[in-house]
Amino acid sequence: MLQIRCPWCGPRDEPEFRYGGEAHLRFPGNEADPAAWARFLYYRDNPAGAYRERWVHTAGCRQWFHVIRDTTSHRILGSYRLDEPPERAR
Repeated sequence: MLQIRCPWCGPRDEPEFRYGGEAHLRFPGNEADPAAWARFLYYRDNPAGAYRERWVHTAGCRQWFHVIRDTTSHRILGSYRLDEPPERAR
């Protein structure tokens, strides 16, 4: 079981959280063409190594935050609030 550090509540077990997808996505503008929307909706990075994700602490403070997780080992490398830069991850 993963231990995820909530920036507000501290370390907790994974069942208290829900995955919210890739972090730091940029929404296409209102004038975006269908191809740009297709890329946004269906294409995602699939790196081997550090990957930034959004999670929500559903069984605790209900706050959204970012997690850096190693996709090859599933080890949590850090977490940080939405208003913090990734360099502040702990």
